[in-house]
Amino acid sequence: MKNNNISINLKKDNIVLKIVEEAQYLDIIHELKKKLPELKKFYNNEKTPILVTGKILKNKEMDEIKAIIQDVIDVEIDFEIPKTLGLHSIRKTFNKNIEVSETKFHRGSLRSGQRMEEEGSLVIIGDVNAGAEVMASDNIVVLGSLRGLAHAGAKGNKDAIISAGLLDSVQIRIADIVKEIDRDEEILHKLAYCYVEDDKIIID
Repeated sequence: MKNNNISINLKKDNIVLKIVEEAQYLDIIHELKKKLPELKKFYNNEKTPILVTGKILKNKEMDEIKAIIQDVIDVEIDFEIPKTLGLHSIRKTFNKNIEVSETKFHRGSLRSGQRMEEEGSLVIIGDVNAGAEVMASDNIVVLGSLRGLAHAGAKGNKDAIISAGLLDSVQIRIADIVKEIDRDEEILHKLAYCYVEDDKIIID
């Protein structure tokens, strides 16, 4: 087991925990627990926020890491979202095959009231703001924030997926399945990956 999966660096505005890209999750957790005393030394009266960067993590992994740290240190914790999240990175990140289809790339953000429909898959290089809507017969990928409505698999394709750099929408749809997202109960989903399993939309 490697013991150099996590490095701790004190920066001007935060403390950076950098996780090695190739690190295994169980090794990360084991090492994090061992390094908590070292991390706690940075804190007396200060509340310098912690930024976790490096390896791309799933939402449940981020939640567990955050809980482990905050159980010992009362501090704000954030996770860095990669600035460039191409299709290659998305496929590498998520362990599920995405069916290849004709794909349209749209550069720029969609404002409230705007609507975009596409046969095949749609990649938005920007944000989908609240009040905007995107619809595709196959997959939808939003490289920025998805705050509007996304409807993938609009012609009934339940194998379609929705992916976003940050999911902050109140509703998403895949085929004829709708998921309402209660913002008071659910955390913001970074690097969200949404798919259908047992006729329910799963957000990972």
